[in-house]
Amino acid sequence: MDRVNAAALRAGVSHGEVFGLFRDVRDGLTKADVMRHSGLSRTAVNQRLDSLLAAGLLVPAPEEARTRGRPASQFVVNRDRGVLLVADVGATGLRAALCDLGGAVRAERAADADVTSGPEAILTLVHRLFTEMLEETRQAEENVLGVGIDVPGPVDFATGRVVSPPIMTGWDRYDIPGWFTRRYDCPVLVDKDVNAMAVGEQRLRYPGVAHLLMVKIGTGVGTGLIAGGQVHRGADGAAGDVGHIQVTVEDVAEPPICRCGNAGCVEAYAGGWALVRDLRDAGREVTTVNDAVRLIRSGDLVAVRLARRAARILGGAIADTVNLFNPRVIAIGGQLAHTDEQLFAGIREVVYRRSLPLATRNLQIVRSELDPNAGILGLAELLVDGIYAPQRVQELVERAAG
Repeated sequence: MDRVNAAALRAGVSHGEVFGLFRDVRDGLTKADVMRHSGLSRTAVNQRLDSLLAAGLLVPAPEEARTRGRPASQFVVNRDRGVLLVADVGATGLRAALCDLGGAVRAERAADADVTSGPEAILTLVHRLFTEMLEETRQAEENVLGVGIDVPGPVDFATGRVVSPPIMTGWDRYDIPGWFTRRYDCPVLVDKDVNAMAVGEQRLRYPGVAHLLMVKIGTGVGTGLIAGGQVHRGADGAAGDVGHIQVTVEDVAEPPICRCGNAGCVEAYAGGWALVRDLRDAGREVTTVNDAVRLIRSGDLVAVRLARRAARILGGAIADTVNLFNPRVIAIGGQLAHTDEQLFAGIREVVYRRSLPLATRNLQIVRSELDPNAGILGLAELLVDGIYAPQRVQELVERAAG
């Protein structure tokens, strides 16, 4: 019952708040459950459930889904009253999925794509994948209730536009929501990729954790913050950009130039693109971040040395964030998270050494359990939050009542 403070529900609780009780359970609720959690009378519960059923928001639980020994009058969220289309856009590839209204993936696609090819090329590819999945699942476009896109750059969440992205050539202030609303008659959500990943990780793997830091170490370095159970985007959507904190590294006479244009950023030392650069300078034949990961995992001495240096630099930046933010869980994803202990050992060592004891006594530093699907799952969760906001649920109930 995380989304609704059941103890605070009053007799005048809305349809939307009652519906919220159902979103956090898989097996459904009975009328008695709703009475117990809401404080509503039996008559009031009957009235609200009848309205939610008439609006198609709830349905009777399937026989096989009912908990053993529970009565037949058990109800669940109607996951099939529409679908969601989501796409997780990275620097060199993207993942797209069609999800039901419970956030479960019903179809998915992956494709190589260079984000620097620009918004028209990338969004056209995303739309093609969306069309393929709609056809595969035999869903009409009018059944799409929400579209979600995340991108590897800073996003003004209110407008859904990317602002001065370091690596997304041609995307600055491009109207991503407008591109999709011309094709789908539904809300369009755009967010930073690591914010979506943080939501997915927290909601689906650590629902009891209110403060979580998601770190993505792929082509670049990005972080997403969950504070008090909600995404913390900051005043303008720029919160958590530790990849562009400038650092001083011993034995480096001239700091490397970052893709953002500054010198000596964390990402310029520890991002996947930086490791590829340094490995090529050392004579290794690598082209992609995945090539670098394979070389590190093979035990190549130069690759391991660079990975360990990157881990120490990342650990320093994460330690500063721990002291400032005090998360309970740090989840690490992205391609470089698959270098195993070559990366994690260095990060943990520096974080626990440089952070305050109070901030680390219960801290968990773990690999993302959802990677590489954390982004698409997080987008689905964010979309469902909007679709099922209490006021929106009330509107749907009133519309069904005529």
